[in-house]
Amino acid sequence: MDRRTLLQAGGALAALPFGKLHAQAFPSRPITLYCAFPAGGPTDQVFRALAESASRVLGQSVVVESKPGGGGTVAPIALKAARPDGYTLSQMPLGVFRIPHMQKTPQLDPIKDFTYVINLTGYTFGLVVPAGAPWKTLKDFVEDAKRNPGKIDYGSTGTGTTPHLVMEEFSNRAGIKLTHVPYKGSADLMAAILGGHIMSASDSTGWAPHVEAGKLRLLVTFGSKRINKWPDVPTLAELGYDTVSDSPFGLAGPAGMDSAVVRVLHEAFRKALEDPKVLAMLDRFDQPVIYMGPEAYTKFARDTWEAERATVERLGLKGSM
Repeated sequence: MDRRTLLQAGGALAALPFGKLHAQAFPSRPITLYCAFPAGGPTDQVFRALAESASRVLGQSVVVESKPGGGGTVAPIALKAARPDGYTLSQMPLGVFRIPHMQKTPQLDPIKDFTYVINLTGYTFGLVVPAGAPWKTLKDFVEDAKRNPGKIDYGSTGTGTTPHLVMEEFSNRAGIKLTHVPYKGSADLMAAILGGHIMSASDSTGWAPHVEAGKLRLLVTFGSKRINKWPDVPTLAELGYDTVSDSPFGLAGPAGMDSAVVRVLHEAFRKALEDPKVLAMLDRFDQPVIYMGPEAYTKFARDTWEAERATVERLGLKGSM
């Protein structure tokens, strides 16, 4: 290439916006994706399917790294320290918008600390008990809890998570007192209830295979409608407890990401949501596609941050952690 051609090429590159240049070069190495719950659980399995699909679009590996704990906030806290170059992303479970309101010293500001890339799906939650438990229905469970205040325990995926908060709200409305036992995630929680260490468990559909196998009994679900797989199982709202929880989650990067890089990542994971293998994995755990692009997801984050503040204050949990 002669000098004149080199100068022309250099001029053409100089004329391109920096963001476009960055996006054209991105990604040039593997991307790390933090999963907020333990390896082997339903969230980890879903993320591995999404990562594999998105990797094919991006031309680089997306490596899932589990960072459980803190009610799903350990992963986002780790994300804060990463460079905003698009090479580190994290799951953003609903607890990110709730738990800082519960902490005396908040470790996150979900509005200032992150760049929202895409919302992907959401959890279906329910209360399960061992198949040999005496409670056949939620009515049985509530009546026994009224007779034995504080003697019935339940596990959840961590203090401040949706499975925990829904049970606290339900308990208040039912006029019962239960004992909460927090775990790091679904895998630990399911091991505990199957091993007879706890009496009941509030969780996403990590319990699904065990209900199908007849090891656990599903008493009630927490969403706005019944689950297709278990059409005979009522929701809390249907039973008169006025408690509904649909729990979307997606991906974010650190604050200050280049908008062109956000678009590249968004498109890769949006296409992953169309992959039959990903859809099959979502269906396995009763996780519906809940797509939001960067602008809609950012608005959802702001709205949810304020809504969760109100919930925490209503339950008297502000500054409780």
